[in-house]
Amino acid sequence: MRDAPTAPTTTEELRVDLGSPTGPFRGGATGVLYGLGDPGVPSHDLIAGMRPRTVSQKAPDGEQHPNGDALAVADGFFAAGGGELHVYAQDVYRSWPYENLGIDDYVARLRPRLARVAARPDRDRFVWTIFNEPDFIWYADRDADRDRFLADWTTVHRLVRSVLPDARIAGPGETRYRPDHLRDFLVHAKAHDVLPDIVTWHELGPDSLSTYRAHHADYRALERSLGLAPRPVNINEYANRRDTSVPGRLVQWLAMLEDTKVDGQMAYWTVAGNLSDHAVRTARANGGWWLAKWYADLSGDTVRVTPPRPGTRDTLQGLAALDRADARATVLLGGTANPVDVVVTGLDRGLFGGQVDVRISRTGWSGYEGDAGQPPVVAADRIRVVDGGVTIAVPGGDPLAAHRVVITPAGPGAPPRADAPWRASHEAEAGTVEHAVVATRDDGSGSHEMAQRYTTSGGADVRSLREPGSRVTVDVDVPRDGAYRLGVFYGTDGFVGRLALYVDDAHVRDLIFPATLAADYRGRLDTDLSLTAGRRRVSLRATGPDGFLGAPADVALDRFDLTEVAGPERTVYPLAESRRSGGSVDRGERALRLGVPDAVVLDPGDSVTTYVSAAEDGYHALSATWLAVARATLGLTLSGRRALGGDLTAEREGAWSGEVTAHLKAGITEVVLTNESPAPLVLGTLTCLRDAAADRHAVRVEAEDGRLGGGAVVTPGPWASGGAYVARLGRGGTLTVPRPAGFGAGRYHLTVAYAHAEKETGHLYNTDAVTRFLDVVEAGGGTTRAPYRHNYTWDGFWPETSPLDLVTDDGDLTFGNAGGHGPNVDWVRLAPLVLHPGTRAIPVGTGADST
Repeated sequence: MRDAPTAPTTTEELRVDLGSPTGPFRGGATGVLYGLGDPGVPSHDLIAGMRPRTVSQKAPDGEQHPNGDALAVADGFFAAGGGELHVYAQDVYRSWPYENLGIDDYVARLRPRLARVAARPDRDRFVWTIFNEPDFIWYADRDADRDRFLADWTTVHRLVRSVLPDARIAGPGETRYRPDHLRDFLVHAKAHDVLPDIVTWHELGPDSLSTYRAHHADYRALERSLGLAPRPVNINEYANRRDTSVPGRLVQWLAMLEDTKVDGQMAYWTVAGNLSDHAVRTARANGGWWLAKWYADLSGDTVRVTPPRPGTRDTLQGLAALDRADARATVLLGGTANPVDVVVTGLDRGLFGGQVDVRISRTGWSGYEGDAGQPPVVAADRIRVVDGGVTIAVPGGDPLAAHRVVITPAGPGAPPRADAPWRASHEAEAGTVEHAVVATRDDGSGSHEMAQRYTTSGGADVRSLREPGSRVTVDVDVPRDGAYRLGVFYGTDGFVGRLALYVDDAHVRDLIFPATLAADYRGRLDTDLSLTAGRRRVSLRATGPDGFLGAPADVALDRFDLTEVAGPERTVYPLAESRRSGGSVDRGERALRLGVPDAVVLDPGDSVTTYVSAAEDGYHALSATWLAVARATLGLTLSGRRALGGDLTAEREGAWSGEVTAHLKAGITEVVLTNESPAPLVLGTLTCLRDAAADRHAVRVEAEDGRLGGGAVVTPGPWASGGAYVARLGRGGTLTVPRPAGFGAGRYHLTVAYAHAEKETGHLYNTDAVTRFLDVVEAGGGTTRAPYRHNYTWDGFWPETSPLDLVTDDGDLTFGNAGGHGPNVDWVRLAPLVLHPGTRAIPVGTGADST
């Protein structure tokens, strides 16, 4: 068999000239179309971490989709750092393509939506996309419809300005770049004073990665020829199904959009509220999200980057930025399986010195519904600068992965080190396939059909595991005895799957695969193994010790990743690389005292924000190192909630290490550390360590053990933890759970194992998934609402964690939804947000606690 991806044979070269700036970093390339579904879907933390500058959503109370309402998601988007919210005005209509009832009907529908936005104090942060793909919808016959479109554009443009005089309007928003249409449009718009404030078109063709730059250059030339000042451009639908979630493909889009200093929004191909395929469930990140976050973290000026084949699809591409204030250069690259030499020139010796520290991180493709943790550092080095340049070797191996190269002046201590564990990947179709079918999903043609398919690792997968003898076996070479994690890339057609896992023909356990949207919409299931060194045969089979597993065995298998595990999940976050509200970077004596290459200096009131990943819900020890010049307090905020009792206080001057044991949700948590002292302090790192033993402080209750009210019923289910779950919650149906003893007033995490698959079915390609809600009523207290997005099945349960603040000592908790249906519920769990004791500060080098 072969490993996947195939071992590369050629080293490519990416040239980065730090001495040739190309303009301030814009950061607008990771916008999303219908990336927001409902309040809380996706989570604030995912939005804030990815930080899309623009999003497009439907007009208020629009009928096109069941969610994605601009006014419903606006507050959350702006609170997460969003810039502009574009309103797809024609999405007031239900049908796709939009039903054509005449311009008067459209005006009548749009006017009250404009008035609702006009009533908001932040009305000017909304941008109006008044036509969507007019060359396809309503005005497809160019010769017959040209004049009617131009007249209707004028009518609707003037309507918007009559209600919102300062509104910005985007257009024309055609299906592709059409210079003849655009010239006619701009000539008319200029003559009638109805020019768009933002020019838009779509780049959805499989060749857009090759043709976009020429389109942009042609448009700028068109502006000049018409005597128009340069207008902002937003490519408000770009990328195909094959691109979203895939770091090595997405980076190609980011490079060319940032290079031309335009905004862009990734297309809406699947479900609303998943950041265009970059949010896993509600609060987890996939590999593509981490690339988008890396992009959002850039600052300073972009610089000239020269790839070996500019404008060629699925080849090495990249972008880079230099932040002179922090003396940091960052390169993002991907698109090739080959190793890459990043040739950096223009290193300012006065800024970087004679040596630089280099850290190379890798984010791989984890599937659309496969979560990914903080990307590991796969290579690191201290390199001498020669003639203002260095050459940095970036490992290859995977065209679906992207890398980040961070270059800083050499620190005062030891050189940086890599922290990536051993891992190997194996394609399912390259193993021994028995009584199943190898299906080609990408023939490499680059056709429109291939572009519109979801990505498959290696271009093929294994399907039709429908017989007792169906199995897939791969041989893996295990380097040493120990603990490993097997990640299985898979898909189901909206059902819970089940396969038997064998190692060397010995049954290990049955694997339960959560449902996915479709067989080719990839999830990833992780399971832990204890393996001995040598060649091991890993097999997934449709038959286990108790016989044939039946229909649930019909799981599509794509790839097997095996990763070595060294103890509990532990991740270190260099705070000098995080986002901060002020302060500066220190690479001198203070960093050396903290044992880090660079530290961040926070003045009083300044804060630093980082995004911590957790593989599972549970308690984690969050520890920070810092230097204080006097008594100092470090405030802790988790996902926007002050961690009461979680502040860290140093009693005197010196180096300190502080630790808080807090409950984190699976996925991404926004962690903010604030200097609440009257003097500066210096922060080194934040470390997150899984503390599974502390999970005993959480209490879990099976839903069927609670008290039911209204029409709620206990229903048997094969995938429910106790063999049953509670259905028909909402619209009078309730579930009441007694308050666990000792769980008084305070801040908690509530985890609900839920399922529901409600959706509308009227759209040609969007799933139109529906979010259901549960209201938690505390007896004697308040009501807290939490969202539960569509999870593809009615009886396969996902744990979803949300905040819950309680104000009574023992008030029972009642789950329901007076205004609609709730999801099915398997169990609920309550966990204090911060454990007491569990918060401490220790002078570094002593071991004595200080509180």
